[in-house]
Amino acid sequence: MTITQFLHATLLVTDLEASRHFYEAVIGLTPVPRDLSFAGAWYQLGPVQIHLIVAERVIGDRINPEKWGRNRHLALAVTDVEAIKQHLESIGQTFQLSASGRAALFIADPDGNLIELTQV
Repeated sequence: MTITQFLHATLLVTDLEASRHFYEAVIGLTPVPRDLSFAGAWYQLGPVQIHLIVAERVIGDRINPEKWGRNRHLALAVTDVEAIKQHLESIGQTFQLSASGRAALFIADPDGNLIELTQV
């Protein structure tokens, strides 16, 4: 067996419209078409996708509330973390700067799924 590439990560969400607002308006992802019979949304980021799938409930597992980066999370590359920080502040979105001091921050979607935005 040979694994050749990473295809997608799935996040469970309870309110698809609130989640779409977060992923599209707050962090700026663009949805891609999907032809499936269950509720969800797909986002393409280079060769990888993020899949949002609607679930009846999402069980939070944040074991370190003080340092969001020490919890399960997705990491996305950005070009200007300072511009994102200003955008998030302007819309009242809660975030946490990386404790390491590097150009990165963490945000939580409406269901508490953590997303790292790191400047590369």
